[in-house]
Amino acid sequence: MPLPDLIEIVPLGAAPEVEITVPGSKSITNRALILAALAKGNVTLEGALWSEDTQVMVEALRRLGYAIDVRPDAGEPGNRTISVTGLGQAIPHGGTEELPLELFVGNAGTAARFLTAFLCLGQGVYRLTGVPRMHERPQAALLRALRELGYRIDSETDKLPVAIHGTGPSAGSCRVEIGESSQFASALLLGAGLGQWQVGIDGEAGAASPYVTMTTGLIEAFPSDGGRLAIEPDASGGSYFWAAGHILAADGSRPVTVARWPSSGWQIDAKFPAKLPLPGALSRRDDLGDSIMTAIAIAPLAVRPVRFTELGRLRVQECERVEALRTGLARCGAAVVESGDTLEIQPGTLHGATIETHDDHRVAMCFATLGLKVPGIRIKNPACVRKTFPTFFQKLAAPAPQGLGIKLLDGQSSPLEPGQLAAD
Repeated sequence: MPLPDLIEIVPLGAAPEVEITVPGSKSITNRALILAALAKGNVTLEGALWSEDTQVMVEALRRLGYAIDVRPDAGEPGNRTISVTGLGQAIPHGGTEELPLELFVGNAGTAARFLTAFLCLGQGVYRLTGVPRMHERPQAALLRALRELGYRIDSETDKLPVAIHGTGPSAGSCRVEIGESSQFASALLLGAGLGQWQVGIDGEAGAASPYVTMTTGLIEAFPSDGGRLAIEPDASGGSYFWAAGHILAADGSRPVTVARWPSSGWQIDAKFPAKLPLPGALSRRDDLGDSIMTAIAIAPLAVRPVRFTELGRLRVQECERVEALRTGLARCGAAVVESGDTLEIQPGTLHGATIETHDDHRVAMCFATLGLKVPGIRIKNPACVRKTFPTFFQKLAAPAPQGLGIKLLDGQSSPLEPGQLAAD
């Protein structure tokens, strides 16, 4: 039975002493799936995230003709062991201009951007579409770079939907601006080896951008001739549990920890525990990635005002996230001042409210985390967490040591049973 349309979080008096497991990194999983398709032989991805975004990528690759085997992961229900039979340079053919091969990417930015570059290396015409929000999200800088490499890509708006005319590897050079998304550079770098592309990167610290360095590090470590790769846990998803322990522990202790916390340096959000208690200022560009949203959500509970800067990229993601966070916190009674791409949040007393998630998984998880401390927080459309963390509410409700043991209520204030918490 799926999650109801609205749930209420019942706060915990204190956090249990637990070590939580979280599913694998979405960012690493979707990069690894592209690299596995390009590999020469079979690649097995262990601890791969199984969520809406990664399922979209798997289904797209299957539709292209790749053989992919997906099996349960005994250690984490949100993961799978995924085996991909790589075809090296033999990227399956697409359709024709009159009848392109259709691929649907939902609202998965990684799938939309990575597949756009990947499909240029095939032969034939492919058409990428997504949900309405994905058709609003930026794509132009990536399309310009691919056209600079000589590929034909048709789009009325330089956003999805796009028709990609694959002509195979074509040695050349391009530059890409990543102010709106570092995924543009990552898409090009994932295909650069086969495509023989030289990629220059401008904006948002260029090649030193955290998610770009994740891509280059993964390319270097990847078993491109076949083998196995372990996907590390998702640091962004883990941030909610570090935050939960922090806001529930009055003595500054850390009762809640996350198992196998990443140490590779690939995920900028692995820095999140080091940012607790929250400092006076945090930058999305320099300090944290997606987990800066977690920090924003708990900032009213801090002992000092906190200023969050360089938030512009949050505006063009799954929803207008700066607005969603500001309005949601304001509904809870927080004092939030928005100035340009900066939010300044004052400490204060909060109250319950109904939170509109805008179909954004991270908005839902951020305010659910705040609800562990603040009574009366109700989350609309909680099932949107299926995008990256389908087992999130199951983790919150499961008794220790598998979870935090919290109580969740439906819209009629009736307790929800474990079987009602799946984000299907």
